[in-house]
Amino acid sequence: MHTHRLRCFGAHPGAGNPALVVEGGDPDPAARAALARAHATTCVFLDPPVDGAGAWSVDFYYPHMRSPLCLHATLAAAAVLFERAPAAGPLAVRTALKGQRLALERAGGDYFVRLAAQPPDVPDVDVRTAAALLGVPDEAVAAAPRVASVGSPKLLVEVADSTRLYDLSPDLARIAAWGKAHDVNGIYAWCRNGDGTFEGRNFNHLDPALEDAATGVAAGALTALLGRGLDLRQGRATGQDCLIRTRVDGAAILVGGTAERI
Repeated sequence: MHTHRLRCFGAHPGAGNPALVVEGGDPDPAARAALARAHATTCVFLDPPVDGAGAWSVDFYYPHMRSPLCLHATLAAAAVLFERAPAAGPLAVRTALKGQRLALERAGGDYFVRLAAQPPDVPDVDVRTAAALLGVPDEAVAAAPRVASVGSPKLLVEVADSTRLYDLSPDLARIAAWGKAHDVNGIYAWCRNGDGTFEGRNFNHLDPALEDAATGVAAGALTALLGRGLDLRQGRATGQDCLIRTRVDGAAILVGGTAERI
């Protein structure tokens, strides 16, 4: 088994959301889940095509659950794959859990994942429900909450500003139960900054210490919702300075940023 440690979406060297890329590991899902718990880090298991051709498989595990898609871990896998084929064009991978096809690209020092919006079959929720899940009064929610997805549905909740964003008191157990009941991967609370950037926080862990420093699937979902490319900041609550860049290319959504070896 070979492992590679990287930080992804860092706004500067040394920052970013950590991920562990694992090659040649035990294929048993229980063993993979145990490894992610032992390292307390998001892990992506990189499995070669069975017949030696076609797309690599990427299998994502958080310390508390298996995930259909994790984009910061996908960037980590992209960095490992492009190291072996530095002159390659777009590389194809597929997700292990749902078979979603992804194209990996490189632009300068950044890596991007090309995806498409996937309208979720999930009803939106009202302001009162979203506010209760986030532990704030109704007036803290700035717009009607919406569910959007590029492969892992998120409930997107806009709040008025960054002060509101960092004053949230989310009921993590209730969010997890609500998400499980509706097949939604947590809540992404976000706001607009005065400089034209956006800022967000992701809540899908039961342990507040495991809050994401950067959540690429939420950035992709927010891009799909707003219909425009974003510079999205995240990580202040975790002590990390992360920057996710997205852009829209026809029907495709590209989510990207840095991937740096630790």
